Parts: sequence; C-alpha cells; structure tokens
Amino acid sequence: MKKKTLRFQLTLLLSSLAMRIQKLLGMNASYFPGKLAIKLCPNFLGQIEKPETIICVTGTNGKTTVCNIIIDILNDNGYDILDNKAGSNINAGIASSLIAGSTITGKAKKKIAVFEIDERSSKLIYPYIKPNFAVCTNLFRDSIHRNAHPEFIFNIISKSLPKQAHLILNADDLISSALSPKNKRTYFSIAKLDTDLPKCINIINDMQTCPNCHEPLSWNYVRYHHIGNAFCPKCSFASPDSDYIASPDFSSNTLTISIQGKEETYPLISNSIFNTYNEVTAITALREFGLTKKQIQTSLKKLNIVESRYSSETVNGIEIVTHMAKGQNPIACSCVFDYVKQEPGQKEIILMLDDVFDRDGSSEIMTWIYDADFEFLNSDQIHRIIISGVRSADYKFRLLMAGVPEEKLICTEKEIDAPNHLLLNETEKIFILHELYAAEEAMRVKNKVKEAIQNRRNHHE
Repeated sequence: MKKKTLRFQLTLLLSSLAMRIQKLLGMNASYFPGKLAIKLCPNFLGQIEKPETIICVTGTNGKTTVCNIIIDILNDNGYDILDNKAGSNINAGIASSLIAGSTITGKAKKKIAVFEIDERSSKLIYPYIKPNFAVCTNLFRDSIHRNAHPEFIFNIISKSLPKQAHLILNADDLISSALSPKNKRTYFSIAKLDTDLPKCINIINDMQTCPNCHEPLSWNYVRYHHIGNAFCPKCSFASPDSDYIASPDFSSNTLTISIQGKEETYPLISNSIFNTYNEVTAITALREFGLTKKQIQTSLKKLNIVESRYSSETVNGIEIVTHMAKGQNPIACSCVFDYVKQEPGQKEIILMLDDVFDRDGSSEIMTWIYDADFEFLNSDQIHRIIISGVRSADYKFRLLMAGVPEEKLICTEKEIDAPNHLLLNETEKIFILHELYAAEEAMRVKNKVKEAIQNRRNHHE
C-alpha cells in the first residue's frame, strides 16, 4: 500500500463531499466523484485502500450479466460486496465505488469487491486495482469507432493484467484464452452440442489462421464466429483443455458441469447459448473463489436475467420478448438474430438498434451492420420486421441485402410508433430487439405492444 499523501487526503475529502451532495440531490448513479478524484490526484486509485479480495470481469459481451450473477449469488450467501453498478466500468467509475466503500481516511469498509471493467480502460485500472480473480468472458469484434479490432483490445488487456491475478478464461474462445500466458489460469467451456457446425457460417470469424505458423485452422466444431474447438494441422496450437466443462440440457433447464471428472448439476437460467456461457463463467469464478456447489445451486434457483436485458411475457396467447441486441456490436446482434430464428413459432420483430449517438443526433460508423448476420432474419417464420429509429433506412437496406422480402419490412423513425404496424395475424411471438441504452424505451414499446394485442382481442369480441 502506497503512503497516502496530503494531496490524496484532500482529494478524498472533496470527492466524498461531492458524492454526498449528489446523493442529497437524488443523483445516485454517477462517476463524477471518481472523475474529480483522478483529476485532482492522478494516482488516486493507487493510494486508496482496496478490499482484500477483488474479482474483476471484462470482455466484449456478457460482462455485465456475469458481474450481476456473481454479485447476486455472493450477496445471497451473506457476503457484503462492493461493486460499481452505480457508477461506470471505466477508471472514474471504479474510483467512485472505492470512495463510496471507504472511510474518510481512505480505509476499505468491505472485504470483497466485484468490478466490471471496460476492456479499453484496463490499462488505466489494472495497474492500481490488482484483482485476485480476473475474468474475461470473450473477445470479439466490437464498435469499430471505439474498439478497433479484437487484437487491439487483446493487447491492452494482456499487457495490463497483474501477474498475480488468477485468470478465469473461456477455452472456447481462441482469442481471450491466450491472455497473459504466464498467469495462473482456469478454463471453462461448453461441450460439443448437436447444433454445432463443422465450419463457421457467420460473416465474421476473427480467428481463421494459426497465430504461430499462420496455417488455416481446422475445427472439431464451431458454435458461432470463432467460438468452438480448433486445432492447427501443422503445429501444436489448439484450443486449451478445459477445467470446467458444461453440458446444458435446454429441455430440462439443467446445466451439468464436469470438474476434474466429477459432475455437478445446476439450474439453467436461460435457454440461449450466450447466456449459458455467462452462467458457466460465473459458476467457474464462484467455485474458484470458494463457494460450494450447494451454495451456488440454491442461489441460482432465485435468479433471472435482468429485465433490461431480457424479459418474456405472454398476453392473450402471444409471447412478447424484449432482448438486448447491443447495437454497434455485430457479434452480439448476430447471436440474437440466430436465437430469434431458432425459436419456434410465427414471429414478428421490432428492431430498435440505434446507438445512443444516433439518438443524440450524431452517429457512429455504420459499417458494423455489414459484419452482422442479418441473414438469420430471412426466415419464413418471420412475417414482419418493423425497423425503428433515425437509422431505419440503413437497417432496411441491410435486410434487403440479406434477402428479406421488402413487403415484410416497415420503417418508422419513432420507436414508440412501431407497435402500430404489427400484423398480429397468426403471430405467436413478438421480439423487441433493442440496443443497450434503449432498455427503458423498449419497455415502453412493450407496454404499447400489450395494448395493441388487448385492443385486437376486444375488437374481435
């Protein structure tokens, strides 16, 4: 622990005061106190005392869900956890959380912390926040404007990770599984599924050649994009062996995990493969942390994916699903599109993919839509797609390129107007696919969809 300077003490006092003022004003979720602290004292994160045990979670997709599962299960088992839910996942958000969890002299009030870490912010956080357990869900191509290419993000994280951190890594991801090779590591994976393929069918696969000899990789199976099990036919490079091997049974909603030959069974909290990965990631981290099988099993029975990311409700026989699709992220959208395609029944879709930049009157680069597999939405079981938002014409053009008949497509600039265009004729499921920052608007759209279904019933009666 570095000696606390007078500058640090004054900064902590001022930032703590700023936090109290914000709370008095009802501003509970803010990274401003942490931003102020780092501005006044650049090595603030290095001087403030940290909890004894820190679990950090990063990765392109799933980090928020994994963090929430870990926090909820630890809380359910009586642990008092410090987290950064109320701030942000950049250095200022971490600083705000540590301020909230510290005494006025900078001593930590809690013994355990679980922090979500933005991938690009790793280099600003890990030199000071040295986690006992560093979890990486996966590394994919993300927003080009912010994250460039997964190799760029890989290098940032790998160079920043402290050598003493115990890594929890996805063995099915050939990119993130190679992070910081000298660190202690525990791998998790999902065993081969009946739905796996012999080769990638997605537009994007960012791991097609061996990183050692550059020979094209061969695959034992591909799940999606570069997720699967691969090997190089010319050298020894291959997917790492897994310590935790999960086998989901979607018919019985159970998840069996083999750990060194011993099997443990857990409740499955979602029927989507990407949320299954999130659950397996959290279970692996919690078991390595020290929780027992029984503790995790009992807590998982109480959990659901938070409504801002997934919700399902049936109204007059029609299931309404809201599902975060994370605009500007072609992999996340492709996975959700594939999930919708695989779901049985006659479907209608409301797309709300405009990024926060779009809704603010600005725009990010739109090239990402040509990396996303909109082709999955070209299905006979999908008989209407309502595209909403200021960039609706861009998405319509991409769907036309994907072969979706134009008569299935409706555009509306205002998201709240989308339910007015539903057919509701033999429809069994309505999917509202929304961007990360459009969760509240998606719930308003969902309520209007419910009204439309109810009005249709009343009209027929």
